[in-house]
Amino acid sequence: MRGRIGEDQVVELAEMFRLMSDPTRLSIILACLDAPASVGEMAERIGISGSLVSHHLRLLRAARLLQADRRGRQVFYAVMDEHIRSMLTDMVDHVAEGEAEGEVVASN
Repeated sequence: MRGRIGEDQVVELAEMFRLMSDPTRLSIILACLDAPASVGEMAERIGISGSLVSHHLRLLRAARLLQADRRGRQVFYAVMDEHIRSMLTDMVDHVAEGEAEGEVVASN
């Protein structure tokens, strides 16, 4: 698989994973996974300030992990790339599956 992408793309991919490795940024991405969300909605869901959400959004947008859509005076952010959406959905399902299996094992 390594031969499919060049060195610059490997660096870009590593940067995407580095950005997603931060729990706050990952929470922001996940908050936008099912439906577009505004800065205020994300701040409330995650429990951090709007200015901190905005700071992280700048990084996530620059890495093309999130896209912005202006609707009147508000901006909504969403995961528009199907590759990113699919990968994160699969990983969330994987983690949830592991927790469910752990509950079954613990109850036996």
